[in-house]
Amino acid sequence: MTGSTYRRPGARCLVLPDGRSIGSISGGCLEEDVRLRAREVLDHGTPQLAHYDTASDDDVLWGTGLGCGGTVRVFIERLSEPLPRWVERLREQLRARRATELAVAFGESWGDRRGTQLRFELPDTAGPGLFLDCVEPPPSLALFGAGDDAQPLAALARLLAWHVSVFDVRPAYATAARFPEAQVVHAGAADESARHPEVRADSHVVVMSHRYRDDREALRVLLTRQLAYLGVLGPRARTERLLMELAGEGVMPSAEMRNRLFAPVGIDLGGASPETVALSIVAELQAVRTNRRPSHLRDVARPIHG
Repeated sequence: MTGSTYRRPGARCLVLPDGRSIGSISGGCLEEDVRLRAREVLDHGTPQLAHYDTASDDDVLWGTGLGCGGTVRVFIERLSEPLPRWVERLREQLRARRATELAVAFGESWGDRRGTQLRFELPDTAGPGLFLDCVEPPPSLALFGAGDDAQPLAALARLLAWHVSVFDVRPAYATAARFPEAQVVHAGAADESARHPEVRADSHVVVMSHRYRDDREALRVLLTRQLAYLGVLGPRARTERLLMELAGEGVMPSAEMRNRLFAPVGIDLGGASPETVALSIVAELQAVRTNRRPSHLRDVARPIHG
């Protein structure tokens, strides 16, 4: 991909035999043509490399109609039964929430090796017509609090394909029926939940039980752990009081942890409903994950996809 494109290198789309597709490689502009080409690949088995050039002004009238000023190459290959090793390996790695390194040999010079495979299976990863990719596991969100305002946050995070865990001391609140989107729902003491295996170094954690004692007990453990992000719902003064009490008991967050502490949690979007609060939190999570400072795209001079 060069120039302005909707998706970045590594975007994938699975086209099923009945024409339905899962995932996307553009904003919907290329999928129709790719589905037609995929039908040919399914029928004949020979991979195709489709090239879409939207850099020309003529493309708006005579081409795919993107008008984006970029070029896109899409490699189309058939997944046969039994499934290739890389698919099974990817499935295993995603279940374990580990990254998978892949190599896509799309150039004609690769001959019989043309296609996607595990990177370590290639004797040489240098040369033209080869795309190296690392498929990361979904981001992880752990919610400490299963109140009504946690429900839209879990639903929105799951819509974005995050791995969601929900913890609460109240068994009546921490139920799969209330959080069908969550992969893990656990009822237990706050400090015990903070040590749960699902809370890992790459976890994004939001403390939002609305119960002062439970929040304090969760923070007692969470502040000492390595986390990707720690947010606390509620007024700034409430969180400062929690931190002061814990400091008096000898629980002092490191400078790194303090830098990853966001309290009050969320970006100022001007909303007050549970749904808008959830949106503000997810927006902050995305900004932290991508190391961005939230701003209007119209005010950003650099390319929006850095």
